[in-house]
Order: sequence, then structure tokens, then C-alpha cells
Amino acid sequence: MAVAGIAYALVEVPDVNKAAVAQNNVYYWADGKQMVATGGERNRQIIDYDDIPKEMRFAVMSAENKTFEKDKGVDPMGIARAVVNMAKGGQTQGGSTITQQYVKNARLGDQSQTFSRKFKELFISIKVGRTEPKEKVMAGYLNTAYYGRGAYGIQAAARAYFDKEARKLDPSECALLATVLKGATYYDPAGYPEIDPAANAKDNTARAQKRWKWILDEEVKDGRLTAEERNKYRDFPKLENPRSNTQLAGQTGYLVDLAKAYVIRNTDITAEQLQQGGYEIHTTFQRKKVDELEKAVNKVRKDKINPKLRPEKDTHVQFGGASVDPEDGAIRAIYGGVDATKHFTNNADQTGAQVGSTYKPFVLAAAFKYGVRDPAGPEIQSEAQRTVVNPKSLYSGKNELKIKNYNGTVWTDRDGKQWNQKNDGDQSYNPPTYQIDLREAMRESVNSAYVQLGMDVGLSKVKQAAMDAGLKDDNSMASSNYPSFSLGTSSPSAIRMAGAYSTFAASGKQNDPYSVTEVVHEGDSVYTHPKKTKRVFSRAVADNVTDVLRTVVEKGTGTSAQLGSRPVAGKTGTTDGNKSAWFVGYTPQLSTAISMYRLDDNEANKKREFLEMFGTGGEEKIHGASFPAKIWQDYMSKALRGERVMAFPVPDPIGRVIGETPPPAPSPTVTEEPEDEPSSPTPTETETTKPPTTQSPEPEESCSQWDWECNNADGGANGGSEDGGADGGPGGESPPPTVDPPGNSNGNHNGGGIFGGPTG
Repeated sequence: MAVAGIAYALVEVPDVNKAAVAQNNVYYWADGKQMVATGGERNRQIIDYDDIPKEMRFAVMSAENKTFEKDKGVDPMGIARAVVNMAKGGQTQGGSTITQQYVKNARLGDQSQTFSRKFKELFISIKVGRTEPKEKVMAGYLNTAYYGRGAYGIQAAARAYFDKEARKLDPSECALLATVLKGATYYDPAGYPEIDPAANAKDNTARAQKRWKWILDEEVKDGRLTAEERNKYRDFPKLENPRSNTQLAGQTGYLVDLAKAYVIRNTDITAEQLQQGGYEIHTTFQRKKVDELEKAVNKVRKDKINPKLRPEKDTHVQFGGASVDPEDGAIRAIYGGVDATKHFTNNADQTGAQVGSTYKPFVLAAAFKYGVRDPAGPEIQSEAQRTVVNPKSLYSGKNELKIKNYNGTVWTDRDGKQWNQKNDGDQSYNPPTYQIDLREAMRESVNSAYVQLGMDVGLSKVKQAAMDAGLKDDNSMASSNYPSFSLGTSSPSAIRMAGAYSTFAASGKQNDPYSVTEVVHEGDSVYTHPKKTKRVFSRAVADNVTDVLRTVVEKGTGTSAQLGSRPVAGKTGTTDGNKSAWFVGYTPQLSTAISMYRLDDNEANKKREFLEMFGTGGEEKIHGASFPAKIWQDYMSKALRGERVMAFPVPDPIGRVIGETPPPAPSPTVTEEPEDEPSSPTPTETETTKPPTTQSPEPEESCSQWDWECNNADGGANGGSEDGGADGGPGGESPPPTVDPPGNSNGNHNGGGIFGGPTG
């Protein structure tokens, strides 16, 4: 009792005006020049109790503290739970009254989850409850609470969400603001996927609508709103643009979001602390590259995309892009959309658009790293014997190829239907044998060859190679049980794709993409990015992939991405149904991914649906070789201007050639010997028809020869997917393409997002 009495006497009632002071966060370019100062421009604007509509007071009381007008400011049971949780080492929050929340909000200088802080706040709350009028406590709470969108206090929140003064809010709008008080990250309908993929606009809207409706209904139950008045508000209120700050226009808002999400996900700094401001955030972004990437996209959009001329073809066209430094994974530039204050999804960091044939390099890397399985028979364990392949290995380029398991049996789905793989344009290659080596198959983006290669390697190994390179195991990887997985049914972000290709550029050394080098607070460095390079592919594997991808740009589908004398490696990608197109390519200094698709995602309640691009931009069909490769070439030629031309490493020999058809046996020679005593083949003939086993780089045995003409005997009529798509498998069955992003890029969501994954 003595301690309690002393504690009660020593604590002071908080000063709301002092609590209203907050600072901007300052973001810096990679060269140390200031990018933008943001975060404090909205902060709080203290308004009087009389200017706060009673509907707002009623909404928060019905939602959070029904007995506020009668209680003493402290919830004893809530405090008891907090103490017990602290004693157990768990979370300290729980059961706070409006008075306690006000005290917590007003003490911005100390937000630590400690016993001493909670102990002190308990006695401050008791004193406030005993000495301060309820009107002052309510006004203090609503003026200090954080509502999201950088808005502290009811006045700033009213402007951020509805662009009006707080005193003009109606009951429905007040219920929405009371909803986001529960946690704007998960209840602001605009969404914060850059912080957490689960906080996407669709899921946030669903949560917000449910709680908004519940609050209005609770007000009726509590006698604070009549049923007649409640019935006027059946439609969810219309919200304002979440980014009205002109400082965040263009690409700046996307850059800030990316950096903020990285800080929250990779440091001990919480979202709440970051909102309070006072941090200097040094990013990896290079202004020249950001500007040039935006210009390259805008040039294509201006010259080719004309919604007025082609309203059915050129509406909802979106681009995404990202550049990553292979040396350490630093994100040098992104293109997130037309304008961060108009288009809220960061297209560089969000997943959803399938990557198509830009996935084929991971199939090749898997074949180089893990090898193909020995097809001796089903009794052989799938991992028992493998042979690392050579780029000259031969596969079938036949259209409508009947896809087989590694052991020669025909692959069928759960309904017993086989998979006949189509090539883009229904083209077959190199008849009558249809044999095509893996280099040419990559150069011409031949689906049949790489789908069968993926089956021979094992789709789990293809998936592992993609993850080795830097992709994340998000929801879109679920299609790895189907042959078309090798054609890019996954939907990683542009940041992740640029990062994964940069692993090849770095000769097999992988770095997770990152956007912040250092965070400083009040003069002290509180975070420095640790370089975590790891070798995931041998030099031979990575450099051979690069060598094959060089031919794609030199004389294959990617010739429009050439940079003169500067060597380039890359791959085009176009998905089934022409719903997305990609070009991902790199030089030794820079890896860049460009995506293009049509998607109307500005309405939170509307289902995200990718639209076909046949006829878009006046083109019969959008390929990765068209607009995406053009943007890539235009951007990279300027981004690398002045930097020295670097050659790719000469790859070491790798693997062995498989798939060659044995030469025909020599014609029998007529002899005088009896017919029942045939001669045995000579040792030389045996060696000719059965080449010696070559030891692979790993302790695995070689595989036997392939007879592609036999395998190709039945082309079938059931069409598989075209260039990288998931649709159109046998009998029309295939894994559904991922349309909605998982419910977070490093958006920063990757999932898939770079900041969408756990490490973001």
C-alpha cells in the first residue's frame, strides 16, 4: 500500500499537447541525398471536445469500452491479465479501457512492453480516472490515437479517410474510424500488403466491413443509435485515396513503402515506432535508375497504349519492374505503377502475374545441379541414380508431345488423362526426328523439351532450384505437381525474379534483395544491413545457365533486348491466354525484370481477374519479346551508360550429352555358318551402341539413352498449355492460375513479394 501510495503521488497526468509532437522520417537515396521527408506532415491536430461528433464517441464506446461513462478508468481484470502474462513472459496487452489507452497513447516516449511501464501506466490511469473529467479523457484519447495512413488524432483521420472536418462525420464514417482503431494495418480497406501479405486490400476490406457493421449494430443495442438511423447506413462508406501527399507521387510512394516495410520486417523497429518519426532511413535506390525505368515504361505507354482508340484492349494495362545488383542484392530501381497516389498496389513487389517461360532457366539450373533421374524402371528409387546433363543434350521439340514420367511411363492426372504439351504457335521443331538440344530449345522457348526435362529432373527439384536462386515458396508454387509447372505457372514479384536471375549473374552466389542499408535514430545507428551471401549453385552450373541465356538474346526470342557490344543474358516469357508477358535479363552488373499484364485492381471489392492481351497496343499478341523486352532494353541502355562493358565468365564444361539416338546397327553379313549359331557382337560394336558412363559432378550414376522417336509416337490431341501457361491441360484440367496474391513482396509481399515473404 505504501508503494502504491508513493507511485500514485509521483505520477503525472499526461499533457496531450506534448504528446502531439512527432517528427518526420527522412529517406535518403543511395548516394546520401535526401529523397523525401514524410510521416509527420499529418500527425495530430488537437481539436476541442465540442468539435468531436457524439457519433464518434458513441462508436468507440460501443466498440471498446461500453462502461466508459461510469468506470473509474481502470479495468482490474485487464490489468490482472496483463500482469499474469508478463509473469509468464508473454504479451502484456489486454483489457485496456479508453482511459488506459489514452494514457498509453499520450506516453509516446515509452512504448516498451515492460512490467515497469505497465505498472506506471496503471497508476497514471487511476489518477486520470479520479481527477480528470470524462470529456477530457475522451477528447485526449481520440486526439492521440493512431488511425493509419499517417494520421494521429480524429481530425487528421477524418481528412485522411474522408477529406472532411471531424465535426462533419456521419455515424457510418465514425464507425469506420472506430474500426481502424483496432489496428489500421489489418482494418484499413486500402491494405498494407507491403507490411504483411495478409493485410491486402481484399482481406482488409472484408475485416473492416464486418467490424464496421458490428459497431453500428452494437450502438443500436446500447441505445446510442436508433434502428431507424442505423438503417440509413447499409452501404460501406466511400473512402479517399490513401496517398494524397504529393511528396509521395510518382514512384516515391512505392519506394517509401518498400523501405518502410523492410525496416518493419527486418529490424526491431515496430510500425508504431516508425510512425512516430525521427528516423533517417538510407536506401539502396539510385535516383538515375529509378527515373530511367519510369521513363522507359512511360514511353511505351505513350507510344503504344491508347485506351481511347482501343477501349476493349488497352484499358487496365499495367507494368511492373525491378533492378537488383548481383553483387549484394541491393534493389537499385523499381517501377510500381503509374503513380503511388493513384495506383496503390506496388507492381514491383506484388505477386499475381504468372512468369511464363522466364521460369525455364530454373529447370535448366536444376538439370545442371541435380541431374536427370535414371529411367531404368519404377523399382529404382527416384533419387538413387542421376546424370547431370550438358546444354547439347537432346530432347523432343515436337508439338503436342506426350509427356512421360522419368521412367518412360505416360504421365496422367488423377482422372487418368495424359498431358500432351503444345508449343507456342503449335510449332514442331526439327522433323522428322524432332530432336532439339537444350540450348536451342531455350533460344526458341520450346515448351515440349523443357516440360519433359522438368519431369526427368523431378518437379520438386525444379522448385528447389528456383528457391535456391531466391524465389519464395508462396501459394503459387502449389502447381508444382503438374508438368506445366516448368513453364512458369508461379507468380513471384518482379523484385524476386530480378533477384533470382542475379544469382546466375553472380556465378551462383545468392543474396536476398534488400532496400535499406542503414537506419539512424537521434544520431545513433540502430540498424545496418548485414550482407548474407551464400553459394547456392556451383560456378559451372550458374555460368552454363548464363551461357545458354546469352543465345536467347543474341539470336533467339530476346533479340530486341540487345545492348550493342554489351553482353546480355535473358529470357522472354508469355503465358497461356496471353494474360501476362515478361522479360528478365541481366549483365554482370545489373539484373532487371519487367512484367506486363492487364488487371483492374483499383476497386477493393472487385475480384482480381487478369485479362487477355490479344490486340493490346495494336499487337496481335503480347510476347515477352515485345513491350517488356523493349522497356528492358531502353532502360538498361541508359542505366548502364558510362559503366564499363563486362564479359560473362567462360563456363566450365558440365555434365554429359544425353538423348542422342544410337546409330543404326551394321547390316548383317551373310556367312556359311549355321543359322542357329549367330555370331555375337564384337566388343567394338558394344562400345559404340552403349557409351561409357560419365561420372557426374555429384556422387550419382549416369542415365541410359533416350529413344525420343519411340516416346513421340503418339502426339495426342489434347492440348497442353502454351508458352508458360497453366491452362489448357489434358481434358482442360490443370492447376488454376494464381489470380489473387497470397493473403506479403520484402511487399516486400512475396508473398511471393519480396517483402511479401517472411524475410520480405
